Amino acid sequence: MRPGNMWRTRPEGHSLARPLSIAALLLATGLVLAACDRDRDDLEGYIEDTLDRPGGEIDPIPQIEPYEPFDYTGLGARAPFEPDDRLDPDLAAEETDEDGPTPDEDRREEFLEQFPLDSLEMQGTLEMEGVLYALIRDPEGVVHRIRTGNYMGQNHGEVVEIADDRVILNELVSDGTGGWNEREARLSLSD
Repeated sequence: MRPGNMWRTRPEGHSLARPLSIAALLLATGLVLAACDRDRDDLEGYIEDTLDRPGGEIDPIPQIEPYEPFDYTGLGARAPFEPDDRLDPDLAAEETDEDGPTPDEDRREEFLEQFPLDSLEMQGTLEMEGVLYALIRDPEGVVHRIRTGNYMGQNHGEVVEIADDRVILNELVSDGTGGWNEREARLSLSD
């Protein structure tokens, strides 16, 4: 530069971008603050309305009953899920009725024994050559022909009677002690 020149020039590398970005930031801050000021009127009105309402009474704090310790007296007793050592296994075997009903383990399982009895539906009856058959639909929609002496259901259910509107079975259910109990079950004609 010459000594008599009154105009100054900017050094290389400097631009007007920095002062403009600062000005834009200040302008944006001012706009945000102005917008927040307008929304405060609703808030201040709500606070005034809330403070003008009369206050209520607060319920007193409930009294806490003192803790009463419990003395557990079963420390020397058998745990509830452990086998009872007092039972003699030989005596328990004698108590089961070996002369009672038992399922025939050598019998070949029939197809309808894989389904629960309540999932089977009686569809009707069919008489052929003097033998009455019941028509039973399985859960897969296949209709089967059964007669007295066949088995169905998951409890060793033997068909003992077939009528026009029902099938009567004799089921064997475990009694939980190694024995079996007989019970009657029915499958009625579906509507």
